[in-house]
Amino acid sequence: MRTPTALLGLCLCSVVACSPKADTPPPTRDAAAQRAVDSTIGASRLPGAQGVQGALKVSDSAAARRALMDSLAGNP
Repeated sequence: MRTPTALLGLCLCSVVACSPKADTPPPTRDAAAQRAVDSTIGASRLPGAQGVQGALKVSDSAAARRALMDSLAGNP
């Protein structure tokens, strides 16, 4: 009866020892790196890739519209 308890304790200790630290922040990406990842996903055949590709198109359209409005505001 002691063997299953010891085995369970050993498994629990090994899981705790191999788990990542909670205080380590995830790596952050700048906008260009995130855009590169998103465009790679959008070009793939993964499920949801069409949605990522559509979001990138909307983002590009909004940036172009914003740039147009800024240029119009600067030149009266």
